[in-house]
Amino acid sequence: MDSTTPAQPDFRSRQSHHAAHDREIESLAEFDHVVSAHGTLAHYRVQAVDLTDRTDVLMSADPTGAVFLGCPMAPGAAARVAAAGALVFPPIPGLPFDPYRARVYSPDELYASLDEGYASTPDASSYDWFQQTRADGDVFASMLRAVHDDAVSDALDELLIGTRVVGVMGGHAMARGTAAYAGAARLGRELARAGFTVATGGGPGAMEAANLGAYAAPFDDAMLDEALLLLAEVTSFTPSITDWARSAFEVRERWPRGGASVGIPTWFYGHEPPNAFAAHIAKYFANATREDGLLARCDAGVVFLPGAAGTVQEIFDNATPNYYESRGEPTPMVLVDKEHWTERLPAWPLLDSLAGGRTMQSRIALVDRIEEAPAALKRLGG
Repeated sequence: MDSTTPAQPDFRSRQSHHAAHDREIESLAEFDHVVSAHGTLAHYRVQAVDLTDRTDVLMSADPTGAVFLGCPMAPGAAARVAAAGALVFPPIPGLPFDPYRARVYSPDELYASLDEGYASTPDASSYDWFQQTRADGDVFASMLRAVHDDAVSDALDELLIGTRVVGVMGGHAMARGTAAYAGAARLGRELARAGFTVATGGGPGAMEAANLGAYAAPFDDAMLDEALLLLAEVTSFTPSITDWARSAFEVRERWPRGGASVGIPTWFYGHEPPNAFAAHIAKYFANATREDGLLARCDAGVVFLPGAAGTVQEIFDNATPNYYESRGEPTPMVLVDKEHWTERLPAWPLLDSLAGGRTMQSRIALVDRIEEAPAALKRLGG
């Protein structure tokens, strides 16, 4: 499995944003900077930072009103900061994930131990935990899921500061090796080269293809053609997620440091694994939180490729705030494949009727071919 981190766009200035404005500390370097610059921890929020080697600071600095979320520290240090006015939420042992995490996931993190098979990975272990705890209705487990999802949302917001995000939605059944998959990959590449941050539902099929295209954006065009041929040897995540994921990591190893994009999957559909081409993976337990958050962050528009129930849901989830203009000016919506959206699953006539006479009508388009989507998006103001 590839351990090389893909090239990262300049999504944010994390240290200045947090230390100077949000008072959040999310790394040991930020912790040291705050202590050195300000000499106090009062009213800071320290999130998932290992402080076991900072006992002297914790025993001396003022922690009044501070909150420590899942920060390992010596027992004496934890007792001291709590007694001095801080709130301490200790790490939770035995979990396959960190509910207080300060950053979104990476493919390498979720697929650690893939060499031993997908069942050994943190992604699979987290799904198993979700299945077990959802079945028994444990209120503590549901609280941990909510804390985790809120932390992921916070991390995703920070990641996307200053970006223009275009969502690409489509079905998980789109197989590698098909013309549709190749078209979705080229769409992702064109959007990334145009300066957009590509965001998908983070799973297989059309979602993987768009993330692959964004990954391929820094390379010459031949790279994507070769990658598509390699991936076509394992067309689907069934019957083997292990083989499917390994083939993606083989592409990453052959062409390291690809372009970055975002995937926003969910363990609610845990049988659909996350794809390895999204450099940043904001994975949620609650699908409703994930769906709303994915669409709300696509501020430069959404392209809807042919899909089934999930994609239809996303069309109208996105149409609702556009109809009411609850997020300001409506975001562009481009539906690809006229026959699919007017005959097989006739979402377009309803969407067009819903938009009639409203501002959103000038922000929707239906096109025949995927190659037309970028121009349509630009025409609509994306």
